[in-house]
Amino acid sequence: MENYYIHFAKQLEKIDKEEKKKLLLHACCCPCSSHCLEVLSQHNFEITIFFYNPNIDEKEEYMKRYEELIRFTKEADFAHNVKIIDGGYDPEVFFDMAKGLEDLPERGKRCYLCYEMRLKKTFEYAKENGYDYFSTTLSISPYKNAQWLNEIGKKLEESENQSLQGGMNESGNNSSVRFLYSDFKKKNGYKRSIELSEEYNLYRQNYCGCIFSKQERERKEEIKKNG
Repeated sequence: MENYYIHFAKQLEKIDKEEKKKLLLHACCCPCSSHCLEVLSQHNFEITIFFYNPNIDEKEEYMKRYEELIRFTKEADFAHNVKIIDGGYDPEVFFDMAKGLEDLPERGKRCYLCYEMRLKKTFEYAKENGYDYFSTTLSISPYKNAQWLNEIGKKLEESENQSLQGGMNESGNNSSVRFLYSDFKKKNGYKRSIELSEEYNLYRQNYCGCIFSKQERERKEEIKKNG
């Protein structure tokens, strides 16, 4: 199993010696973003958050998470220069992807495809809009598979490099966007995100966002309640 945190540290060391790089950071929610932004703001990046989460079960929940991100970037000193882009709420994209996988448990194939769907959209936006790097905050969660996330990001970057061997990419240039490896939960990252959530009184949801995750959480709580 690869240690992607080491890859991340080596990338940062190299990036900090270069000109400032444009980073498109996929975000699932504000608590997960908090420590990621705290770390990345110390390095040579111009950061834009890409909030793309069609998996979120209700528009109200979607907006609550999005608005918390906006509030946090205004209140946290290290996040003042961070821009936020709303990738658009389209739950049908998620449900189409999840067809036939509705009854699978969390952390299975449905989750892998959901990671892939969101990272691919982030990658495409980064490629079309001249970003140097793309990444995601998802790896800060102990409930998310960081190996999968980094493998997907690596695969997307490699597919872009292969297409560039024949000339320009789809956006009409011959520069590639690279994946920034990460495992933000390392070095007590998840613990720090909880501390920041308390410091800024952030809304912390108790499920990943999709209806299937919500239902599984409710079943577990019911079982716990009834002994």
